[in-house]
Amino acid sequence: MEHSHSYKSTNSLGKAFKIGITLNIIYIIIEVIAGIRANSMALVADAGHNFSDVLVLVFSWVAVALSQRKPTMKFTYGFRRSTILVALFNTLFLMAAVVFIIWETIGRLRHPAEIKSTIVIFTASAGIIINGITAWLFIKKQVHDLNIRSAFIHFIADALVSLGVVVAGIIMAFTRVAWIDSAVSLIIVAVILYSSYKLLINSVNLALDAVPENIDISEIKEYLKSLPEVYDIHDLHIWALSTTEAALTVHLKTKTVTDVNFIGRIQNQLNERFGVGHCTIQVEFGNNPEGCNNCN
Repeated sequence: MEHSHSYKSTNSLGKAFKIGITLNIIYIIIEVIAGIRANSMALVADAGHNFSDVLVLVFSWVAVALSQRKPTMKFTYGFRRSTILVALFNTLFLMAAVVFIIWETIGRLRHPAEIKSTIVIFTASAGIIINGITAWLFIKKQVHDLNIRSAFIHFIADALVSLGVVVAGIIMAFTRVAWIDSAVSLIIVAVILYSSYKLLINSVNLALDAVPENIDISEIKEYLKSLPEVYDIHDLHIWALSTTEAALTVHLKTKTVTDVNFIGRIQNQLNERFGVGHCTIQVEFGNNPEGCNNCN
């Protein structure tokens, strides 16, 4: 039953990804053309921001697909960790896009061009609708999946950015002040840099086997030490298998002899309470004056 549920969930997510990616790619093409015709760097910058979020959708989809791949004799954990490497690539790509947008915006500030505000207003208004629909596609799944939640939040933020471009277009329509467009494009660049910085830090942390942000290692320590059979723990490690899954290893010193049910109960609790689905637990009972080999 669990595998059937997972299959249906993956299928529904696949459809949501296809619709979201298709809608946004079409809109990005329209936005770039409209931005060039309207002489609006705000629209071009917003198109760059939207493209970055299409990459987020693609990478999230890849993560879901890779999570279904079976491990091999060479890749014993499967291919889930590749999503972390892809996230690093995404960050570097975003940084390059930001440099281009800043260069073009500075050029526009030096040589202002007439902005066709009507095109800006209608194109950005369409962006609010497209981003809103894309966010709605993932509104249910984002509650239980951090990867999907990240994509959901991105598109909510995109809808707000598009709203800002609409407001800028309305102001330009009444004031004829062209630099407002460049100012908005720089604000969008700041949004991209902020999200890229967080993505870079998180990706590097995960690549270096840091504890994922959504997991509190102190709470897990307290839980393990609170078990009546356990009097001490050591060699606790928690790291990311992918951008959505975590693994744990730990050594438990016990007061009494335990069995497989003891380990299974702990594994279920670590999964249900803390979201750690892959747990390896070593139980130590009795005297061992030499201690563990290679324990931290």
